[in-house]
Amino acid sequence: MQRRAFVQAGAASLALPMARLWAAPAPGRPKFILVFLRGAYDATNVLVPYASDFYYEARPHIAVPRPGSGADAAIALDADWALHPALRSSMLPLWQAGQLAFVPFAGTRDLSRSHFETQDHIELGQGPAVRDYNDGFLNRLLTRLHGRARPIAFSAQLPLSLRGPQRVPNLAVAQAGRGAIAPAQQALLESMWSDTAQEGSVRQGFAVQATVRRDMHRADWAQEMRAASRGAVAPRGFVDEAARIGALMRDSFDLGFIDVGGWDTHVYEAGANGSHGQLATRLRSLGDGLAALRRALGPAWNDTTLVVLSEFGRTFRENGNRGTDHGHGTVYWVLGGGVRGGRIAGEQVGLSPATLDQNRDYPVLTDDRGLLGGLFRRLWGLDDRQLQAVFPGSRPIDLRLL
Repeated sequence: MQRRAFVQAGAASLALPMARLWAAPAPGRPKFILVFLRGAYDATNVLVPYASDFYYEARPHIAVPRPGSGADAAIALDADWALHPALRSSMLPLWQAGQLAFVPFAGTRDLSRSHFETQDHIELGQGPAVRDYNDGFLNRLLTRLHGRARPIAFSAQLPLSLRGPQRVPNLAVAQAGRGAIAPAQQALLESMWSDTAQEGSVRQGFAVQATVRRDMHRADWAQEMRAASRGAVAPRGFVDEAARIGALMRDSFDLGFIDVGGWDTHVYEAGANGSHGQLATRLRSLGDGLAALRRALGPAWNDTTLVVLSEFGRTFRENGNRGTDHGHGTVYWVLGGGVRGGRIAGEQVGLSPATLDQNRDYPVLTDDRGLLGGLFRRLWGLDDRQLQAVFPGSRPIDLRLL
C-alpha cells in the first residue's frame, strides 16, 4: 500500500498531525468552536453561587469555600457568583480581559436526565418532535453558510451535530484504549515517515497517545462514566492535544467540534471541600487546555468564539457519596477575542428549594438552541429563515455576547 493511501485510511484513529487540506482561511473570517463536556459536569461548583446560604446548606462536604476564606476559596466575579479556584490561572485572566462570559440556568428542554438522550437532543438540535440521526445542527448550519466555514471534528467518530449532507473530516485526539493503533502498524507508519520533515511529529503523536493511555488506565473510573463520555478524550488528553488543535483551527479551519469526557461525578467528586478532588483536577486540565488552544490560535483568537457546554447539570444537593447525580440546568461558557465578557449573562433566579426544578436541579431559563442561534446570527448575519432551518421551531436569544 502506498504511504499516502495507508495514512489516509488510518487517519481517523490516530493522534497525528494533519497536513493542511486547503489554503488558510482569510483573516477576519469568523471561527466557531464547540466544546462538549460529555458526562454532565457539575456547573454549580464551577460558577459558584457563593452569596447563597442554601448552596452551603445543600453541599456541606463538597461546596467550594466562600471568597476570602483562604487559599482554597472561590474567586469572586461579582456580588453573587465566583469561579472555582482550579481555573484561576487559565480562565480568570480571560474573564478579567472581558473575553469570557458565563450563562447560568442554561440547557435543553429534555427532561430525561439520560446522558445519551440529552446529548443526542442537543447535537441534533431538531426540537422534541424529530429525531433524524443524520441531520445534526452544525451540518445544517454549514449548508446555510454556503462554504463560508471550513469544518472539522476533533473526535474519533463524526459527532451527531456534524452529520448530514455536508462532508466534514474528523481527526481523533489522543485516547486511551480506543482507536489505538496496533504496534506493528505503528512501526510501519514510523518507518514510512522516517527521514522526512514529519518524522518528529509522527513520533510525538504516538508518544502523546501512549502517555494518555497509561494515565487513563491508572484511573478507577466507573463504567457509567466511560459510557457517558462516548469515547471522548479525557481532560488530561485534551491538554496534550490542545495546542495542535489550535494550530489546525488557526491555519485551516473555521468551525470545530471537540468533546471532552469524564464529567460524571456520582462518587467522591471533591476531597476535603469542593476545591479539591476529581472535579478540580479535571477543571484544571480543561482550563489549561483551553488556554493552550487560545495561545495556539494567535491573532485568530480575535475572530474566534468558543462555547463550552454539557448535556445537563447535576443535582444542587450533594448525594450520600459526596458526589452529585444527574440534573437539569447547567452553565454554558462563551469565550473568545471578540466576546463581550466579564459578565454573567442571561436570565437568572434566586436559589431556594422553591426555585429549583423539581426541588433538585437548576431550572433551564436559557434554551441551548436559542442561545446558539443568537450567536450564529451575530457571527454570520443569518436571518430568521436561515436560523429556522438550523434550529426548527426555536427563537434566537441575543444576549449581546458578540
